[in-house]
Amino acid sequence: MRILLTNDDGVHAPGLTVLEEIARHFSDDIWICAPSEEQSGAGHSLTLNRPVRLQQHGERRFSVTGTPTDSVTLGLRKVLDAAPDVILSGVNHGANLGDDITYSGTVSAAIEGALAGIRSIAFSQVYTRQWTGNAAFDTAREWGPKVLAPLLDTPLPQRTLINVNFPPRTPETVKGIRAVRQGFHDYSRGTVVEGRDPRGHTYYWFGLDAIEHTLDHGTDLEAIDEGYVSVTPLHLDLTHHASLGNIAGRFAG
Repeated sequence: MRILLTNDDGVHAPGLTVLEEIARHFSDDIWICAPSEEQSGAGHSLTLNRPVRLQQHGERRFSVTGTPTDSVTLGLRKVLDAAPDVILSGVNHGANLGDDITYSGTVSAAIEGALAGIRSIAFSQVYTRQWTGNAAFDTAREWGPKVLAPLLDTPLPQRTLINVNFPPRTPETVKGIRAVRQGFHDYSRGTVVEGRDPRGHTYYWFGLDAIEHTLDHGTDLEAIDEGYVSVTPLHLDLTHHASLGNIAGRFAG
């Protein structure tokens, strides 16, 4: 089984090392193609206005001067001579839960894989101010293979991917794994900090406020809050089918 690894934290991120450890439980045919630098919040963006460079760091290990989507694209078209069986993205340092997945470079890398018809799974390690650092990845390292094993042959519709989040607690205190739907946060986007650079020009720096959310039953937010690994299938049909009839009626002649 051939596995392509990527992320949005960069090719040297500790979470990518953990993801490689997880993948090696299942295969030795592991390839890495990840951004050369952190691309958190890049979403599903492509680099279109400047050249993208591909650099090799060792056998089957490459970096891209672009986004996670760029990395998957070049991995499939330039690095590999045949399509991988699976694309794994992560392990992200931070949550990708609820509607935050729309910003996520980690999830977007898996989206690109799903669009290419390849089984794709995104992994993220939730952390808190009190529980962070490299030790936080111990939970992903321990529970990653347990989550991945059944997902490797689970039937999935076309253009469907899997989003996995590990809770911010030690491996032995994780309660189990839950298949859940996407939740939604109860907050608007974070603060905008205004400042001036040394030349006196105004700049803006986007920040993040504390997240508030309602723990609706059966969601990824609830699962993480209660100490479970969350597993959420996502699909790329963004059409709101229930509204089609009403909208069509507005244009009926």
